[in-house]
Amino acid sequence: MKDIPSNDSVAHERLASRAEIIRAALLRAELASWAPESGKALRRFTSAEAAYFLNITQGHLRRLHAEERIEDVAERAANRRVYSEEEIQRIRAYLEKNAKTPGTYLKGRREGDKMQVIAVSNFKGGSAKTSTTAHLAHGLGMQGYRVLCIDADPQGSLTSLFGFAPTIFDDSVATLYDVVRYDGAVHIEDAIQKTHFSSVDMIPASLQLAEFEHETPMALINGNPDGTDIKFDQRLRMQLGAVEDKYDVVLIDCPPQLGFITLSALCAASGIIITVIPAMLDIASMEQFLTMAAGLLESVAMGGEPLRWDFEKFLLTRFEPNDGPSQQMAAFLRSKLGEDVLLHPFVKSTAVGDASMTKQSIYEVARGDFHRQTYDRAFASVELVVRTVENELRRVWGREALEMTHGA
Repeated sequence: MKDIPSNDSVAHERLASRAEIIRAALLRAELASWAPESGKALRRFTSAEAAYFLNITQGHLRRLHAEERIEDVAERAANRRVYSEEEIQRIRAYLEKNAKTPGTYLKGRREGDKMQVIAVSNFKGGSAKTSTTAHLAHGLGMQGYRVLCIDADPQGSLTSLFGFAPTIFDDSVATLYDVVRYDGAVHIEDAIQKTHFSSVDMIPASLQLAEFEHETPMALINGNPDGTDIKFDQRLRMQLGAVEDKYDVVLIDCPPQLGFITLSALCAASGIIITVIPAMLDIASMEQFLTMAAGLLESVAMGGEPLRWDFEKFLLTRFEPNDGPSQQMAAFLRSKLGEDVLLHPFVKSTAVGDASMTKQSIYEVARGDFHRQTYDRAFASVELVVRTVENELRRVWGREALEMTHGA
């Protein structure tokens, strides 16, 4: 183990030495657990789960197999069908092709609908931004939406959750920094990575993204090193325009600070979700975030068109239904912000917490790995949040809201 400087060492040396010790340990752990050639794998789903995600009954699913209208599954467990996510999506495509009403099973964008870009933000750490982004991505992906996730946090938590190792990225792996950098920026498609969900892609982040915070002030004073006049607040938005035809929704996991990276995400967004824990200190912190963000966006607007979103919503996270203060703070927010607060909160759950410890979402872990009631409550809570956000997308696209039924 590397020696730690003595107590009489200067502060920056002591901090740097500890950072180096932890960095080396994390790197060894990443190298030991990450297999670049295989990546992260997704579990298989039971027939009940497959039927749920397809919004059909298990009986209907069995008939499709019996009548050989869909291919049989590749694997079985305990002599019962189990489905890969790709097999579920192929069945969805068949159902849509034969549906009486277009959009019944493939509910994404239609001609004339614009790609929705949702920034998940708040500058208070621990408000479940990354968990919310991941669960929205996985949940919408399982419903057949084409999703692009963007990790805009230099810490790379969302990147790790998707099975990538940001600490060992080298120059051969393009990240968000390479997309928005002022010198030698790459095309956004060069940074998009496939994930273990066939309908979900992502742009990873690494610590290098923090350089954007230091380079932007210099670019504002001296101009862009690449000779272009593309301002910081336009760089991500313009890049996303190049892949607009490929995705229904883009989800951006913002860092827990209100810097140039977060502002870039807010300027690229068509809607925002602000995660907030229903507690007094968190609500007070959120108010400061809103005030500061409003002032900064007003300054940005002075140099161009004012920013307009299709929606801005507040999502209650780590909500405890049986906790009196949590309920009181939730009621307080709803009384002041009304329908701006999403109807269904992200309920605090041991199942979600345990899943996150292994860098998984509730969709990735199996029901049998938990007490069934614990898993079912967590899954239902997450699904209600996903469906609520899905209805925001549908509202923007001019469609009727989906009913909160069928197990959600």
